[in-house]
Amino acid sequence: MSSEPGEATLESLLEFVRRTRGFDFTGYKRSTAERRIAKRMGELGLQTYEQYVDHLELHPDEFAALFNTLLINVTGFFRDVGTWEHLASEVVPGIIAARPPDAPIRVWCAGVASGEEAYTVAMVFASVLGEQAFVQRVKIYATDIDEEALEQARLGSYPARLVQDVPREALERFFERADQRYTFRRDLRRAVIFGRNDLVQDAPISRIDLLVCRNTLMYFNAETQARILRRFHFALDDDGLLLLGKSEMLITHADLFRPTDIRRRIFHKVVGPTMRDRVRIMAADLASGRDAPVSEALRDGAFDAGRVAQVVVDRDGTLVMANERARHLLGLAMRDIGRPIADLELSYRPVELRPRLERIRDDRQPLTIEAARWRPASDQERVVDVSLTPVHEDGELLGVSISFDDVTDLYALRTELDDSKRDLEQAHEELQSTVEELETTNEELQSTNEELETTNEELQSTNEELETMNEELQSTNEELETMNDELRQRTFELDDVNAFLEAILATIGVAVAVLDRGQHVQLWNGQARELWGLTEEEVDGRHLLALDIGLPEDRVDPMLRACVSDGGSPQEAVVDAVDRRGRPIRCRVRCLPLSSHGGDVSGVIVMMEAVEP
Repeated sequence: MSSEPGEATLESLLEFVRRTRGFDFTGYKRSTAERRIAKRMGELGLQTYEQYVDHLELHPDEFAALFNTLLINVTGFFRDVGTWEHLASEVVPGIIAARPPDAPIRVWCAGVASGEEAYTVAMVFASVLGEQAFVQRVKIYATDIDEEALEQARLGSYPARLVQDVPREALERFFERADQRYTFRRDLRRAVIFGRNDLVQDAPISRIDLLVCRNTLMYFNAETQARILRRFHFALDDDGLLLLGKSEMLITHADLFRPTDIRRRIFHKVVGPTMRDRVRIMAADLASGRDAPVSEALRDGAFDAGRVAQVVVDRDGTLVMANERARHLLGLAMRDIGRPIADLELSYRPVELRPRLERIRDDRQPLTIEAARWRPASDQERVVDVSLTPVHEDGELLGVSISFDDVTDLYALRTELDDSKRDLEQAHEELQSTVEELETTNEELQSTNEELETTNEELQSTNEELETMNEELQSTNEELETMNDELRQRTFELDDVNAFLEAILATIGVAVAVLDRGQHVQLWNGQARELWGLTEEEVDGRHLLALDIGLPEDRVDPMLRACVSDGGSPQEAVVDAVDRRGRPIRCRVRCLPLSSHGGDVSGVIVMMEAVEP
């Protein structure tokens, strides 16, 4: 299989490290390895992998720095505290209840780095079992590939900043304090056994009840993950549990593990019906997958090679797999699985696949068709890159993985898009790791500190400006308070005037209505309500003659008009009316023009009073 020049150079570097130091990093995700090595090369001012290999040969102590860069030792006590609370309340009691009272309990913590996670597991079991039973029954095997980190873990001593996430009760119970450092109790420490173990190459620890491997698998590619998970499956007892990190899932390994609590990433081992089936999983790993069924190898290889929309055909040209994106983009259905590709439209659209599949069967080399233009049914024209990748094992062709990469909108940025797609596959998992690396990097902390000092100076300057503005605002506020006091005093005076006016209207003893020039009611006293049966709210703003009262319109309207006309004069008349009880009455109506300050008539005061016949 052909490869890019940069990839071949990276492979040569990783092979050199494996050959000279016995560390095999070829199973790491390509984007992770490239980024971490590029970081180290940048610190040394080196541009190419060849230069870095030469540097390693001349400076053997550089291997330690390289390993520290690749092995991201990010850990902590009680990381994701909700998971540990669930472990203490549900999982560990379940493990204890399922075993005889004196039966040993074996725990494997893989990828423990400096040991915080192993000691967290110890505290959980000791809290549930009790300290004496914990020492007698529990063995915790804590492993990592980094000897330097293991040396620190064996000491079990941590500064105060690293134990700040340990609950106070647990800190006082399980740690001894000396000179600003906290050391895990020696009598409990004997239950935790630290040792080096390469998850890819070394044999797994067997008969494990609980296997904790959090945020370690996400740094390996899919093939290496599958190999490690087969080892984990072999290591666990039949009722054993696997606890992963919150960024890790086992979607494609349902034959090995089934989820017990998917939100907290707790999985149960899937037990084969016979001992032969159980051992076969481990045997397949030791033989690098050679004894696995062809369908399993084909599935893993095809989906590892695919990027976006992906289908897989076997060596006879039968469609055996198609992911959801492929079914949507290419118009495939589940009933098409198992049909010869020659019978499907896929065989010639968007590109002619049949001759290319024959070519791959002959020379076993991958093919790429770039910028294939294609117009799906009832859709706009698309541009896709089609990649055909042979999937083979031990020199035998198993099938071909075909991926369709839609580059319609980003064709002009093809190179950047390819890099982004590779990185996005691990973006979520590596985000947490990157944040924690940034938090523990002294160089970045120092740089941040300098930036904060600069920002502080700017904030001091801004603060002085804000103080000046605050003084101005205080002065303005005082002026507003003075104005507010004046308005409050005028409001009190207005309230007094209104109360005085209401008292006058209430004591007049006749019904009074004040109208504007349009004869709309502006004021309606209590006697008017008693006489006509309408409240002030019912008449407010309404035309007097439109109200349902017993005044004759033909008699009152001329009087009102005469009052509001220029030079209007008072009007008075006694008219026949009907009061609020429906009784006929004689009503004296007096209309007085209401003059404004300029002398113009602004309304009418209407006084109404029932008189004796």
